Amino acid sequence: MNSSKLCIGGALLIGLMAWKSAPPINPDLSSQAPVKKPNAAQPNIVIVMADQWRAQDLGYMGNRQVITPNLNKLATESVNARLCMAEVPVCAPSRASMLTGQHALTHGVFYNDRPLRNEALTLAEVCQQSGYQTGFIGKWHINGGLAKDFAPGRLAPIPADRRQGFEYWRGLECTHDYNNSPYYNEVNTRFVWQQYDAISQTDSAIAYMNRKRDAPFFLLLSWGPPHDPYQTAPKEYRQKYADKSMTLRPNVPAKDTLAASRALRGYYAHINALDDCIGRLQAALKGAELDENTIFIFTSDHGDMLYSHDQTNKQKPWDESIRIPFMLKYPALLGRKGKTMDVPMSLTDVMPTILSLSGQAIPASVEGENMAGLFQKPRPAKPNEAVLISCIVPFHQWNYAHGGREFRGIRTARYTYVRDLKGPWLLYDNAKDPYQLQNVVNQPAMKQTQQQLEALLTNKLNTTNDKFLTGNVYMDKWHYPWAAQDSLNNPYYR
Repeated sequence: MNSSKLCIGGALLIGLMAWKSAPPINPDLSSQAPVKKPNAAQPNIVIVMADQWRAQDLGYMGNRQVITPNLNKLATESVNARLCMAEVPVCAPSRASMLTGQHALTHGVFYNDRPLRNEALTLAEVCQQSGYQTGFIGKWHINGGLAKDFAPGRLAPIPADRRQGFEYWRGLECTHDYNNSPYYNEVNTRFVWQQYDAISQTDSAIAYMNRKRDAPFFLLLSWGPPHDPYQTAPKEYRQKYADKSMTLRPNVPAKDTLAASRALRGYYAHINALDDCIGRLQAALKGAELDENTIFIFTSDHGDMLYSHDQTNKQKPWDESIRIPFMLKYPALLGRKGKTMDVPMSLTDVMPTILSLSGQAIPASVEGENMAGLFQKPRPAKPNEAVLISCIVPFHQWNYAHGGREFRGIRTARYTYVRDLKGPWLLYDNAKDPYQLQNVVNQPAMKQTQQQLEALLTNKLNTTNDKFLTGNVYMDKWHYPWAAQDSLNNPYYR
């Protein structure tokens, strides 16, 4: 990229930063007292985030085809948030929300390959202020620019002032070439991971955790798999599934059987490789005697349709797209007995929850809910507890030309209710219809339930200052360009 482009991009970024954030949805969050753990040092924090790993494809969640013994074991020692959702189920928005505790319309990253502004206060920066050492390894994907052509930026080095509070750095903006995967270190020297990148990144994470230090650490390990391309896991993992007959979800149409079966074999091979990495991370923490006083989280940024409802990829409001794994292990405070937490939560709630569990104050900029009390004492969900789900601007594989649409919805413990710009679109009773095969929106028998869900959704939108406008309004507000074509070289918007 030449210097003139850099200058233009810098000027546009400064203009972007001038936009004021929406007010916090819960002004009292900053006054919430953190969890106090007497006579104990602040815990280390390790977050492992996969890319496009849906909650349904884990042994401990009931899938008997995928091989995940290490995650199954982790579930016996963790609190399993079974109803964790990605509010805007796509890569960059989820990552920005997890790191800021804010909704996408506040931090502005509602669209891939757009920048999280420097003024955003992140989890890493708060931890730094509390004396933590901070480290990042893997896929970043929140340093996009304001240019139409975003592809070069995915492989470019990330300046130190754009790393949002992380000191140790082994990162790249984005690649899905897992066997030829570059990264940059703290001084932006370029390297290539020596093998399948998640394995090498796990090696780097273990080395980081084993460093001698006199302060707690916060490490975010961000893998690219099991995001497609599906057929690129190491051969030994692909061979485990090569001859297996795949049992598909009942909502996969018969015409998609062959494609879905092939995709699942590769997807499960990626998952199997990552599960082995989880086992190595857990063994390393125990070997270094760090396990007891470490908050260890495993999650993903969003799910994957994998031909359910004849759909692929993400951004969509169905459970395969929005529902993600989330396990939190913290033996010193939560014990070692596995528990289930069924109150709906989202990645926006991660920052306040971690800060509370680690005894740190929650900044006023945070909009997510502090779920620490529920992780300590899980309880059944209440009917009015819901997570907001959104597509603010449909893009890339689900752009307007491919049927993409703006939507807002809620996911409660039982129901999914979604509106698009024309009105009510989807209503599922997930207790009776777990594969979401029967859309009962506007049916007379569901009138009262739909009215209650509509009131919940309206309250969520009012609370988050979301006027639910067309996507171009938000693109214009944040000065985001309408790209000439998407990542598949298809015509784009206008």
